[in-house]
Formats: sequence, C-alpha cells, structure tokens
Amino acid sequence: MKKFFKPLFLFTLIFSMVIMTACSNNESTSKNEDEPEKDAGETETTGPVEITFWHAMSGAGQEALDGIVADFNNSQEDVVVKAEFQGTYEELLTKLRSVGGTDNAPAITQVFEVGTKYMIDSGFIEPVQKLIDKDNYDVSQLEENILNYYTIDGQLYSMPFNSSTPVMIYNKDAFKAAGLDPEKAPATFSEVKEAAEKLTISGKQYGFSMLTYGWFFEQLVATQGGLYVNEENGRAADATKAVFNGEEGLRVFKFLDDMNKAGTFGNYGTNWDDIRAAFQSGQVAMYMDSSAGVAAAINNSPHEVGVAYIPYADEAERHGVAIGGASLWLSKGIGDAKQDAAWEFMKFLASPESQAKWHVGTGYFAINPAAYDQELVKTEWEKYPQFKVTVDQLQSTKKSVATQGALISVFPESRQQVVTALENLYQGMDPQEALDQAAAGTDRAIEIANKTK
Repeated sequence: MKKFFKPLFLFTLIFSMVIMTACSNNESTSKNEDEPEKDAGETETTGPVEITFWHAMSGAGQEALDGIVADFNNSQEDVVVKAEFQGTYEELLTKLRSVGGTDNAPAITQVFEVGTKYMIDSGFIEPVQKLIDKDNYDVSQLEENILNYYTIDGQLYSMPFNSSTPVMIYNKDAFKAAGLDPEKAPATFSEVKEAAEKLTISGKQYGFSMLTYGWFFEQLVATQGGLYVNEENGRAADATKAVFNGEEGLRVFKFLDDMNKAGTFGNYGTNWDDIRAAFQSGQVAMYMDSSAGVAAAINNSPHEVGVAYIPYADEAERHGVAIGGASLWLSKGIGDAKQDAAWEFMKFLASPESQAKWHVGTGYFAINPAAYDQELVKTEWEKYPQFKVTVDQLQSTKKSVATQGALISVFPESRQQVVTALENLYQGMDPQEALDQAAAGTDRAIEIANKTK
C-alpha cells in the first residue's frame, strides 16, 4: 500500500501545480490583452535619457556652461545632461582615446580646433551632419566663418561652440602720449613697427609683444592668404608637407625679428598671464590676444583699451582670420536615443538665447549671430563697444582654404615646433633657418602620422 500511495500523492501534487500555473498565465494574459505589443528588439525605458558631456572649460567658462546646462535640464523632461570637466584640452583628448568607440564614451566631447583632423580619423565620432539631415536643421542661421572650419567636403563634422579669433589690443593712453591717433590702430606690419618705435620707452615700455604661441603665427600667415600645409591646407587630401616656411611665414618672422633687434619687442614667453599682466601694468603698449580676453583686458587695465584687427603684411591683402577655440563632437556607437538626446542639447546650445548668455559670460563669439540682437548682448556691448570689433573682423573674413584653417592630425606637435622656432629667432637665429627647422619637424610628424593611420 505504501508503494501505491506515494506515486499517487506525487502525481496529484504535480497536476495541481500545472493547473495553478496555467490559471496564472491566463489571468496575466487577460490583464495585458489590451496593451500594444512591443516591436522586436524594443527595450522598455523609464525616465529621461541621460547623457554625459565632457568639456575643458574652467573658471568663468565653466560657470557660464553650467548655467546653460541647468537651463536645458530645467526646460524639458526627456533629457538630462551631465557636464563633466576633464582638465585641459590635451588631458581631455588623452582620456577620450582610452574610451572612444566604446559604451563608456561620453555622448558629447569638446575638442579644440586643432584636434579636428584627429577626431575625423579616429573612428570615434558620428558627423553631426547625420543629425542635421535627419532633423532638417537650418545651419544657415549659424555664423558662416565659424562653420567653415569644421566643414569638410560639404559635411559639418562637429558643432561649433566656444569660438575665438586673435585681435590686437592696445593702450590708447600710451598712443596719445606718443602722439599717435588712439582711434586708428596700425594695420600693416610696417605701421606696427613704426608705432612700436614711438611707443617704446627704454626700460619702461615696449611697443609691441606677441605670446610665443603657434596659434598667432598661424593667424598672421592666414591673414595674408598663406597656407600652413600642402594639399590645400590638408582639405583636398591628407597633407604631406608643411609650407608655412614660404614667403608668408618668412614675412611674419622678419616682422618679429626686426622689432626684437630694434628693442621695441617685449618677449614674455609662453605664459598668457605674463603677457596680459605686462599690458595691464603699462609695460607693453600693443599685443595680440584672443578675442575671448578682451573683457578682462578692459576690466583689469587702469588705462583706456583699444581693440583692432590683427596686422597683415604690406605685400599682401587682408584675408581675415581662422577660427580658434573648440567644437562639440558626437560619439559613435552610443545608440540612437543618446545621439538624438545629444543633438537636442547641441541645438539648445546654439540658440540665440543660450549664445547670448555664453558670449556675455565668456567673451567667446556667438555661433548664432541672432544672439547679438538679444537685449543681454546689446547691454553688454554698450559697456564693451570693443566687442563689436572682434565680430566685425570675423564677419569680414574672406572664405578660402587659408582662413578655413589647416587640417593635420599632428597640429599640437607642429605648434611646438613653431614655438621652438620663435624662441630660436629671439635668440638670434636666422628667420629662414628657424622656420625651415620647424617645417622639417612638422614634416616628420606628418609622415609618421600618415604611415600609422
């Protein structure tokens, strides 16, 4: 009897469990029969899409950026942007190299303009043109001479953001004391040299100075219509050779060499703070700075400050300036939801309202010129009319491969070569020899980069 009841008991237990499970499934099906079926591969999401934005803004730039990010996050409920400071541009790019192309990559990365070619070749990014086309976004509302830098073969690769150009800043009080017209800054190399002679006071004030920084050299070459590298500045094909040691580059080096030998040029090395402090304290009457530094120069100087276009060679015509600063890059392989979310934030950043806040808060250009019509900007320009000079210089720039700027993946290395060449020049090296050495060093870096692509 025991053998009979044990199997019967087990059979009854199993049968009961099957019936209960079936009833439960039927009840579940009944409760959900009115719900729509999910498409194959669709994943259920809850809450807003969260994206990470890596940037290199510190100080006033970070303060202004954090405010705009907060504005965006508070303006809607679909996307949350987490802005994360990653150090300098160089430090940020190093970090990106370790995560680019993976799920750990930030949705948006801010990269300085000379990193453009590297980012295009990296395989880490999706050109923003994809989202522009998908959204039918009107890029004509943005500043053309800023878009030009980041547009290659008719495709916009990244969204411009913090954009600047060089300007010449001068001491109007010093001009008056030297018998110069404070409302008419020198425009050509020869005019700058002549003014520098009159402005120089031995042991007290230099007439002119320029930071030992490759960016300014590039600009003084570009404004003559000169190229930095071959292959149409690297825009027709991968550049293979530096050409900045040609006649345009030599004019720049001779311009600086003449003033250095005449004692009218102040050499303050590579530190931005040092050259700015020299101007503010009256040790330098004219110097080149970023347009983003105009407000600080005005606020921190006891004398009246003027702002002018950068000078150009007498033998050439003025072409304008190439854009500096940085742009925003969209990561590849992060999924459509995050890419779309990142694009919504990029559009918000480019709006006139956001750009007005950015321009006023940092001194960078508004990538959307409609921002200049905002009351916030009009009020600021009443206080700083010099800002208009920086915008006029940008908007009057002639579009060419020279003013679009060069594209090489080894730009940081090349800039260091130019820094060394400038230092050698100030130590007495022949201008052509110093330039040729910098060009040869750039050629070696380009050759290695092209071989390892």
